[in-house]
Amino acid sequence: MLGSPVRFFYIVCSHQGVDQLEVHQEYVALIEILTEAGVVTVIAGLFGLTIGSFLNVCTFRWPEDESVVFPGSHCPRCGQPIRWYDNVPVLGYILLRGRCRACRDPISLQYPLVELATGLVWAGMFSYAGLSWEAFRGGLLLTILFGIALTDARFYIIPDQFSLGGLVLGLGLAFLPEGIDPLAALLGAVLGFALLESVAVAGKWMFKKDAMGGGDIKMMAMVGAFVGMAGVLLTIFLGALLGSVIFGPISYKTKKLVPFGIFLAAGAAVTYGFGSDIIDWYVVNVLQL
Repeated sequence: MLGSPVRFFYIVCSHQGVDQLEVHQEYVALIEILTEAGVVTVIAGLFGLTIGSFLNVCTFRWPEDESVVFPGSHCPRCGQPIRWYDNVPVLGYILLRGRCRACRDPISLQYPLVELATGLVWAGMFSYAGLSWEAFRGGLLLTILFGIALTDARFYIIPDQFSLGGLVLGLGLAFLPEGIDPLAALLGAVLGFALLESVAVAGKWMFKKDAMGGGDIKMMAMVGAFVGMAGVLLTIFLGALLGSVIFGPISYKTKKLVPFGIFLAAGAAVTYGFGSDIIDWYVVNVLQL
């Protein structure tokens, strides 16, 4: 297994005999030292804060079919553009004391919390997996799942930018070293789509109304591209279990729709982090194989 993007690049260049692009082993060793010293984790965390800031924009604008580029960041109440130094993740919110500089309207606490959470996710991934493609894949997947949970909770919508965009990323990243291979990613995507599409068709036939949103179906195709076929089955099981236990009683009493994407996202996150251990335990202790 190739330990990092830098090592992968070094091997490719050395095999091709590209002297002018040769990456010396001393440089690879330096990267590994920086990783052990925590420098890579800090940089990944700062990068995650920036990703979290962009994720906030996506979760508010994509469900409304708005561009994430134009107009620039602005106060939703007074429309005043936000200055670049007020847009610094987490710090900007603290310095502004949670209020717009122009109209003093309160700023949603979601902004710093999402930025901080995303920063911790990226720092955690690179702290655990080091400077590797797997850490990058994990950071992307968990960020996408976080965005899906936020939009489904607030708008009952899973934007295609998250599901279909994530599907393309998952299939593309499968060609990189480490993690799931391209065939497993493709089969996982197909199974994820097919299973939830079957549930949707059966539910509509039985109850004469939509039983599954199209966003959930496309989301599971995306999840399958990252976790494979076994991961799809575990994700759906965990999502259904969490949804039934947590939201089921509330939905029964209030007749509110269940934002299933939240629970699928949680199930996918657990599957990505602990799926292999859970499946191994099930095979040994339940199936006794």
